[in-house]
Amino acid sequence: MQNEPNPKQVETPDLNLDNFSHDQDNFILAAVKKFGLFIFEIIKVVLISLAIILPVRMFLVQPFYVEGASMEPNFYDKEYLIIDELSYRFHDPARGEVVVFRNPGNNKQYYIKRVIALPGETVEIINGKVSINGKELEETYIDNLSEQSFSKLTLGQDEYFVLGDNRPVSRDSRAFQALPKKLIIGRVWFRGWPVDRISTFNLPDYK
Repeated sequence: MQNEPNPKQVETPDLNLDNFSHDQDNFILAAVKKFGLFIFEIIKVVLISLAIILPVRMFLVQPFYVEGASMEPNFYDKEYLIIDELSYRFHDPARGEVVVFRNPGNNKQYYIKRVIALPGETVEIINGKVSINGKELEETYIDNLSEQSFSKLTLGQDEYFVLGDNRPVSRDSRAFQALPKKLIIGRVWFRGWPVDRISTFNLPDYK
């Protein structure tokens, strides 16, 4: 009678641990390479973005938030503006342009005002009415005139006279006199917020 195989003697194929370990290593290595490429792509995008954005931010335009009511009704508190820093490298500020500048009394503080008088001009304010070289300036953008007067002032080279549009509450050249050009950061170019007031800005028409 043929003997039945002893279950304890049944041979089973060996488990190839060498192959399993090798495949696992390949999988981990591929995952690490993929993750490394992903990180590299992120770093590359960030560096390229910085290379584009930083020069623009430092030399061309910068954001600015309006604080206070000194420029109402044309600019309100918390409005988000883009300031053009490039234009004044090629030409001087023009009458009627709205500019952002460093406070002459505190260079860490920024103001937003409108250019009213230019270098070499004589400015005078009588009962709130502005005169340039003896001619009254028609300011159609003003809703709130002040009754304040200001004695004649002749501006020197690279000096400007700036006023807020909301004259009764504005601290401007009536307080700190002439504004040196070197303190001007740039002109207001674009309003990005709020959405219903998005706009660019043109010079007022002085008759």
